[in-house]
Amino acid sequence: MQYSFFDYSTSFDNKALQVFQLQYEQNPIYRRFCEALVVREATSLRDIPLLPIQAFKDARVITKTSSLIFQDSTLFFESSGTSGMQRSRHFVPDPQLYHRSIIEGMKHFYTLDELVILAYTQGYNSNPHSSLVWMLNVLMEEDETGKSQFLKSGTSLDYKLINEISASGKRIMLFGAAFGLLDLQEFGNIDLPEDTIVMETGGMKTHRREMTRQELHEKLASGFGLPKVNIHSEYGMTELLSQAYCRGNEWFECVPWMQVSVRNPENPMQEIPYGEEGLIGVIDLANQYSCSFILTGDKGIQNEKGQFQVLGRWNPANLRGCNFLIDSD
Repeated sequence: MQYSFFDYSTSFDNKALQVFQLQYEQNPIYRRFCEALVVREATSLRDIPLLPIQAFKDARVITKTSSLIFQDSTLFFESSGTSGMQRSRHFVPDPQLYHRSIIEGMKHFYTLDELVILAYTQGYNSNPHSSLVWMLNVLMEEDETGKSQFLKSGTSLDYKLINEISASGKRIMLFGAAFGLLDLQEFGNIDLPEDTIVMETGGMKTHRREMTRQELHEKLASGFGLPKVNIHSEYGMTELLSQAYCRGNEWFECVPWMQVSVRNPENPMQEIPYGEEGLIGVIDLANQYSCSFILTGDKGIQNEKGQFQVLGRWNPANLRGCNFLIDSD
């Protein structure tokens, strides 16, 4: 299947405006939100409202089209949380779309065929609807050596496995949330091969204390015997089908079909100047069957190149402005 957001002959702005028109017409939740803001059309990206991410907890955010039917068996991803906690749910009627976004996104930043994926996903494996676990399975399937795998929780890294991967001429990419990677180090420090990439997926608030991304990367580099430039970050979430990557520095970069802006928390329709803190807004064109225009709950800044930093979470109490718009359909 062909997906228009991979067509680079059309500008991002034009594609986003086309998606906005479709989702305004075919997504009841998003349409209701736009109409409450008295926005019925858009001629530029600045005109497009960003749906608060809370909507994915409060309602089924679905763009209905004639080509796909939502059924009980439709794939969905669900955010992690404790029992009884309200969770985000993201419906994906076309899994191949997410599959391609994962592969094309990784290839945009890395040479995928030289990587062996190791994943320490403690805390995620218990969620049968984890988008991260689904993504990692897709990446592992690309590895022809068969050595890509999920690592067993509560055990140290396997020297034998590490040596086998190095001998095969492949490069290790070790995925894990911050708390999991720090736990892994406590089971016994191991110096990983010098070309290893450690990919942390967030979660800086551990059971120890909350730390900055810079502090985390310094600790990971030291514990794994790697230069700090080899510690990378992924920015993704249940509500998105695309990821941004930070490769050995402080700034995240987006894939070509994803764009980030930083918004005024008091007026999210307004972008704020570069370098000033605000709410991170995301346009993810891969979200064709949900909503591509998302106001996250994350605080961040952006530079003139369009790169951004994530500075933690905003006060959730200030992000529930869409609740009154959402009725049962």
